[in-house]
Amino acid sequence: MKQTLFAAALVALPLAAHAEPEAYTLDSSHSQVLFSYNHLGYSTTWGMFSGFEGDIQFDQDNPANSSVTVSFPVRSMFTGWEGRFEHFMSADFFGADEDEMVTFTSTSIDVTGDTTANIIGDLTLNGITKPVTLAATLNQAGDHPMEGKPWAGFNATATLMRSDFEVGMFAPFVSDEVEIQISLEAMKVTGTDS
Repeated sequence: MKQTLFAAALVALPLAAHAEPEAYTLDSSHSQVLFSYNHLGYSTTWGMFSGFEGDIQFDQDNPANSSVTVSFPVRSMFTGWEGRFEHFMSADFFGADEDEMVTFTSTSIDVTGDTTANIIGDLTLNGITKPVTLAATLNQAGDHPMEGKPWAGFNATATLMRSDFEVGMFAPFVSDEVEIQISLEAMKVTGTDS
């Protein structure tokens, strides 16, 4: 994604319809998905996925024509406590083998402001696919000061229901609602990229 991710959707030039999306790839070292949930009313428990991969196709003249795909292994989850991780990977929750992936593929983008949009897409988790809406914000876009190529950074939030993906054990005592916070960077794919 380049320049203003969501701006100019309503004021694009007449030729904008002929523009083609540009390819960006996620910077895996600076992309994270954090999740949190209420534990029995006593605390908020946090976990994270990081180092994931994804591609963005961005049409800067018509951001609604953009798209995003992301995937990462379930077992890349970091909980900060090995016992919790192993429980999440057990049959009580994911029953995840080494190859099980979480994927998100956008289906549409609803531009809501100069730097905001709702990204609607299909989330596949625990072998179940459900529609999810990400409330996304462009943090910054421009040439990366060290990499010397177009770069962009975004935040997004969403709320998921564990039970929708059949990982709802202990709900409602452990909250069924899980808050998602996403922060990522993406770099423009150039002819020199392998």
